[in-house]
Amino acid sequence: MKSHNYYVYMMTNKTHSVLYVGVINNLIRRNYEHRSGFLRGFTKTYHVTKLVYFEYFGTIDAAITREKQLKGWKRSKKDALINGSNPEWCDLTALIEGREILRSAQNDSHY
Repeated sequence: MKSHNYYVYMMTNKTHSVLYVGVINNLIRRNYEHRSGFLRGFTKTYHVTKLVYFEYFGTIDAAITREKQLKGWKRSKKDALINGSNPEWCDLTALIEGREILRSAQNDSHY
């Protein structure tokens, strides 16, 4: 049986003045949409294009629960979470592209 991929992620702008928390099943595609300006609204208005944090989940329910939890946190707690795994607030785009390719290959081999 093929497993599913769900991600909770946080993105920011160049100055780290805003944070966006989201949930998606294809993080590479969503990251591209944010970076290219395809998505109207908050992320486009505030130029939210830098992926700084993500978590993987095997079920949508778990991912949505975590997204709601993070959205309920104060900014300082979100910052601390990011700092714990990405203290330089580096853009993680290259990292997710490599992981998603690996995860897809692993999933495809389990038909």
